[in-house]
Formats: sequence, C-alpha cells, structure tokens
Amino acid sequence: MPIPDYQSIMLPLLKFANDGKEHSNREAISLLAKQFQLTDEERKELLPSGKQATFDNRMGWAKTYMEKAGLLEKPRRAYFKITQRGQDLLATKLEVINIALLEQFDEFVEFRSTKHNKNNQKIPTRSDSTETPEESLETAYQSLRDELSDDILKAIHQCAPDFFEKLVVDLLISMGYGGSRKEAGQATQSTNDDGIDGIIKEDRLGLDTIYLQAKRWKNTVHRPEIDKFIGSLTRHRARKGVFITTSYFSDGAYEAVRNLDMKVVLIDGAGLSELMIEHNVGVTPVNKYEIKRMDTDYFIEE
Repeated sequence: MPIPDYQSIMLPLLKFANDGKEHSNREAISLLAKQFQLTDEERKELLPSGKQATFDNRMGWAKTYMEKAGLLEKPRRAYFKITQRGQDLLATKLEVINIALLEQFDEFVEFRSTKHNKNNQKIPTRSDSTETPEESLETAYQSLRDELSDDILKAIHQCAPDFFEKLVVDLLISMGYGGSRKEAGQATQSTNDDGIDGIIKEDRLGLDTIYLQAKRWKNTVHRPEIDKFIGSLTRHRARKGVFITTSYFSDGAYEAVRNLDMKVVLIDGAGLSELMIEHNVGVTPVNKYEIKRMDTDYFIEE
C-alpha cells in the first residue's frame, strides 16, 4: 500500500501507545510500518532532499502534533507515552485523528497560531494538507527548480550555437573537468569532424580524455545518432564519451550505451539544466533557507 500521510498515522500511533508504557520512536516506526504493510522499498523511500525516509518523517510529525495537542508526552529523549487526555480521546471510539480534531485543544491552537509577516498581514495555514512541513517546503522548492529548469532550456534555444559550445565548456569546468578555461575552450574547438565535437581533459593533470558531442536540438535523439558517436569513439580508441542534448533521448538511444566496453554518458535537456543549477552556471542564488532541528543532547544535564 502507498505510504500513509501523517494525519492517517495519528490514530494508529495513539492506539499503539494506549498501553500506557514508554515507547521509543524506533519501535513505533517499525511496528506501524508493519501495520501499514509497507514494503522495504517504501520504508527506504526518501524525501526529495534525500536526507530522511518519508515514512519516518511523517511518523515524526504525527507524534509531534499529538504531543502539542496533549495526547502524547515525552518522558525522555526519543521516547513517548500516552497522556490521560489521549486515553480519554480513544475511549470515545473515534474513527480518525486529524488536524481539524486536534484544533479543539487550546495548546495545539496556540502551537499552530497564525504567524504575521512584516506588514502584519495574516498568513493562512492549511489544516487539510496531507504533507508534513518538510514535504511542503521541498514540494515548493522542487516546483521552483522545475520552473527554473524550463526557463534555462528556453534561454539556451534562443542563443546562438557558439554560445551553447561556451556553455558546455563553462559547465564542464565548473564540474572539475577541462583544466584551465583556455585549455578547455581550445580543446572543444580543436575537432569538429568524424562525429566528435570536442575533446576535454578528465582532470587537471590530463590523465585521461573525454570526447564530447553536443546537440542543441528540440527533436528527440534516436539510436542512430548514438551509434555514430560510439563508432567515432571506437575509431579514436576512446574509452569515455559524453553526449549532451537540449532535448531528449529515445529508449533506443539509452539501449545503445548499455553493456559497452567504453563508458558513454547521455545528458538530456533536463539533466543539463539540473547540472547548470547545481554548479551555478547561468543561474544566481537569490535566497538560502536553513532547516534546523533542536539539539536534544545539549539540554541533557550532567
């Protein structure tokens, strides 16, 4: 079954704690994962940031919200237990616990109290969202990143062909390839025949070389183009090649580079724009937000 949202986890979690004993966070995560019949793959599924398991994150927020509502309490670090209020609530035989229900408790309302911006205007909070705060942030971040990626590709197509060559060089240098800017520029302009657009150093010492093919296309790149590139690499006795396009590769194109003696990497438009964003080529950082967690060890007295 799909990974449950954090509100769907609340009632099973409170029922799990209804024995009145202290339970560890790890214990609860393991037991409820089995209760929800999650597969190993679902247990390992990460948030877009790749820094935390999605189910663990949702479990954490379900527990946090119920603690803020006074249904659970934290007797010691990484442990929790049910409160009298939590037991009283379960005694009502309720069928669901969600944000709307938790809002009957003053402590939770205070916790969720609306923030004000610098103009003293209320910023609404959604009680019907199934995303945890981290998921909401990462969804918004990914949406902005996808929009930026589209804008980058549109800008590339509007530029001259020689600018695209410069862009590829700038990107490879930013990624640590090519030696100096002058060397990389000369290398990519040194050949323009036999299916090879350029040659660039793999590292600053020039211990190996990478052959390049770059196509500023809007049409899909199919297998025949990749086969020609592989043939060119073979004639040059090359071991490594990178084929970059602003469009897409067909399934046949990807099939062509599988199980080769040489290493050939295909970078499509989406991959190109992602690398440009990651290495700050053609983009400028505007804002940076840090997500911090409380250091519970700091508050443990000796």
